[in-house]
Amino acid sequence: MNRKVHAGFGPADGGSTARKLVASAPSDWHNIYVKSERAGQQVMSSMRQFLEQKLSLKVNESKSAVDRPWKRKFLGFSFYRRQGEVQVRLAPQTKDRIRKKLRRLTKRTRSGKLAEIIQEINEYTMGWIGYFRLAETPSVYQELDEWLRRRLRQLVWKRWKRGKTRYRELVALGVPWNRAALGAVGKSPWRMSRSPVVNEALSNAYWKELGLKSIAERYRQLSGA
Repeated sequence: MNRKVHAGFGPADGGSTARKLVASAPSDWHNIYVKSERAGQQVMSSMRQFLEQKLSLKVNESKSAVDRPWKRKFLGFSFYRRQGEVQVRLAPQTKDRIRKKLRRLTKRTRSGKLAEIIQEINEYTMGWIGYFRLAETPSVYQELDEWLRRRLRQLVWKRWKRGKTRYRELVALGVPWNRAALGAVGKSPWRMSRSPVVNEALSNAYWKELGLKSIAERYRQLSGA
C-alpha cells in the first residue's frame, strides 16, 4: 500500500500531530501545512521515517513533495492567495477532466435524442458540482456553462446538415427570414455555434426550456451565494 504525502508551506503544529493524522485517517492522500520550506523538508523526512519504519508502508515518491500549496492539487482542488487570504479553487487537471467528459457527451457526430443527451449531461454536471461546490471560483462555473451551451449549439447545427434545413429550423425558432439565411451558410459547426444568428435561435432560454441545468446556478444554490 502506498501513501502520498504533500508538505505545503502553511501553519502547522509540528510532526507529532501530522503522524497522528496519517495513522488515523483512512485516505491515502495527506497534505500537511507548515510555515517554511525548511520545516516542510523536516516534516517530510519525519513522515517518511514514520510510515516506512513504524507502519511498514511505502511512500510514493513520485507523488510526494514539499511545495507551495497553490502548486499542488488535493482531491481535485488547489489553493490560491487573494487579498491576503488563501482560497480554494479547482485544480487545472480537474477542469481538464470535466471538459474532456463533456466533449464526449456533446460530440457533434453523436446520435440519439437531444433530450436524452441533456439528461445525461445533467446527471454528470449536477453530481460534479455537488462535490466541487467548495471551490471559490464562480467565474469558472459560468465559463463552463457558456462553453457547454456552445458545444450543444454546434451539435444541433451539425445535425441540421443542409442549408435549407438550417434556414427552416432557424425561422421556426423565431429568427427573421432575412437573418436566418446568414445562419444557414458556413462550413465550420464550431464557428457557426458562436454566430449571433445561431445564438439567437439556440439561446439560453431555449436550453433552459429543454431542461439543461446550469452549473453556475447550482453552485450558487449550494453555496448560498
